Amino acid sequence: MHAHIEVVQRSSQRQVDLKLLKQEGGWWDRLTLQPKKPLFLAPDFDRWIDESDAEMELKKKEEERISSISVESRVRKDPFLAVKRGYLFMYNLVQFLGFSWIFVNMSVRLFILGQDSFYDTFHSTADMMYFCQMMAVLEVLNPLLGLVRTGFIPALLQVSGRNMILFVVFGAVEEMQNKAVVFFVFYIWSWIEIFRYPFYMLGCMGSEWKLLTWLRYTLWIPLYPLGTIAEAVAVVQSLSVFDQTQMFALPLPAFVGGSLSFSYSLRLYLILMFLGLFINFRHLYKQRRRRYRSRKRKQQ
Repeated sequence: MHAHIEVVQRSSQRQVDLKLLKQEGGWWDRLTLQPKKPLFLAPDFDRWIDESDAEMELKKKEEERISSISVESRVRKDPFLAVKRGYLFMYNLVQFLGFSWIFVNMSVRLFILGQDSFYDTFHSTADMMYFCQMMAVLEVLNPLLGLVRTGFIPALLQVSGRNMILFVVFGAVEEMQNKAVVFFVFYIWSWIEIFRYPFYMLGCMGSEWKLLTWLRYTLWIPLYPLGTIAEAVAVVQSLSVFDQTQMFALPLPAFVGGSLSFSYSLRLYLILMFLGLFINFRHLYKQRRRRYRSRKRKQQ
């Protein structure tokens, strides 16, 4: 048995610890050359490892390694993850640029023309708003395809509600296109989206900007009710136009005669609009509470 001896001094006056460093690996049959060790010499049993203990330790480490490999093999990595993230990033980028253009255009016109800009909002921004809202249909499909974890119902309610206002109330009724309510509807929509889409873009990159996160989870509190009120005003203003023009009226059977005005459908839609606001409000409130509750836990 060959070993270097390193003396480690301790504060205790009762003992001196000797650390034996082996020159060659292997197991020792005994601690000293003599069959009987001196009485003053004792091994440190807290660090004592014999051959059987070492085998058990190696076996345990091997089992842990095999277990970790089996767990990793069960959790399959998505080979299309980069493609999905790239698609979501580009979608959110395009939507952000579109709504930013609308917002800047309306802000500049408001600064230059004042209230006169209210009455020409549709003709100056409708094409871009059409594009953005047609693209927004993908937000309904993305949860169904498993690309995002957001709920399908809230996305469907928001997209279908906005498209009803844009394509039916504003787009199909020329008398509505020069009303001031168009400005408020478009401006509130833009306010919401110029903060929502950049938040999702950063999420695709695994990054976060605290101020943007706060705006994303806070601005909807005043803006969603204001947007719903503006949309409701637009629907109410269009009722008389649909009654007069009989646009989209539903023909009734011959024995009844006449037709059912589309305005009745819009009256029903007004009720559903505020029901949808309640559903979306509750959904976003839960998201906000979950977000900041988890952050507090991390900080603690």
